[in-house]
Amino acid sequence: MSRQVKMVVNGRELEGTVEPRRLLADFLREDASLYGTHLGCEHGVCGACTVLVDGEPVRSCLMLAVQADATEITTVEGLAEDGELHPLQQAFSDNHALQCGFCTPGFLLTSLYLLRERPEIDDEAEIREALSGNLCRCTGYQNIVDAVRDAGGRMRDGGRKES
Repeated sequence: MSRQVKMVVNGRELEGTVEPRRLLADFLREDASLYGTHLGCEHGVCGACTVLVDGEPVRSCLMLAVQADATEITTVEGLAEDGELHPLQQAFSDNHALQCGFCTPGFLLTSLYLLRERPEIDDEAEIREALSGNLCRCTGYQNIVDAVRDAGGRMRDGGRKES
């Protein structure tokens, strides 16, 4: 039996009818046309499908769309504002923290959560620990860590703190 869901996605209200077993990742990609949410392992291991649900990082391949009813969701498409990259996105670009880009949306949203929770974070080991649930097959991680440190500085120095 299908169910109605209503949520706020990237600041806009979104409604839909879903089967009870439909994954949030599939709902975002197929029903909302938000293709930045990537499906990698589909077991919650790689982090490519990470979105923020009520401000918390969630593996959208493990969450059902019906569980997201009445929540606020941020996907990678919700970071840029008025055509201007979020300071975190700009830091990833400036620090060459992406190659193929498949894992990047998950890293960006996990990093955004980290910088909101701990805006002063600058320790490389702590950043690596916080990002350890996200896997990248291309970059070797150092540039990602550098980008998070850079973005933290940008956000502390007057860049947008919220997306």
